[in-house]
Amino acid sequence: MGKIQILVVALAVALTSSCNFTEEIFLEEDGSGKLSINFDGSELMEMAGEEMMKTDEKAVDSLISFKDLLEEKKDSIAQLSPEEQAKLKRLKPYKMHMVMNPEEKLMKFDLFGEFKDISEVNDAFNAFQGASSFGPNNDQEQPAPMASEEPTSEVTYSFKKNTFTRTSKILDEEQFQQSLDSMQGAEMFLSGSTYKLKYHFPRRVKSTNAEGATFSADGKTLFYEVGFMDLMKNPAILDLEVELED
Repeated sequence: MGKIQILVVALAVALTSSCNFTEEIFLEEDGSGKLSINFDGSELMEMAGEEMMKTDEKAVDSLISFKDLLEEKKDSIAQLSPEEQAKLKRLKPYKMHMVMNPEEKLMKFDLFGEFKDISEVNDAFNAFQGASSFGPNNDQEQPAPMASEEPTSEVTYSFKKNTFTRTSKILDEEQFQQSLDSMQGAEMFLSGSTYKLKYHFPRRVKSTNAEGATFSADGKTLFYEVGFMDLMKNPAILDLEVELED
């Protein structure tokens, strides 16, 4: 199984089964930093690992650079519409580390990248979903890019003076409702899933609008967790404003 095919299968499992995501940002004083969104599906592998072992699936520990992958598949991508090409190119700054080991019951993915300014960062979760745009071509043995669904919401980030914000926006109310309707069958299965923010700031946090947020001992790292389905129904639940000390 090729890297891209493994990626598609892995992301399909992650996005349609009980899952726990962590969105982590390391923010520097000048607004630069690192962002990652990781998924730990080891609990799921506890259930599926034995079945995967029966199919002789080998353990995978792989690092994918989307910059390199986009270059490798540029001829196939050129055949897509300009809109679809633009969606795929959003992944260019990211890399994906995948670990799947049925014998050890491990399933972990980490999509990560660096940024020069937090305002340039694409919505991390939509980027994670967009990674599944690379799928197998049914007519060829080699995989090729496939179009992905347009996100129904987006998240923007800002860091100005002493204030950091994370703001969500629904792009199309009708499509957003349709996406919710399509998830109804999985709602019970996803009810135990979570989405956690883990933000590391260059200075101590003075205040935040996130009730229930917790902090590290030095006051520089914020932790905030919500139910995954709650987030899907209301992206604004993770709208965040954090004021740092001078």
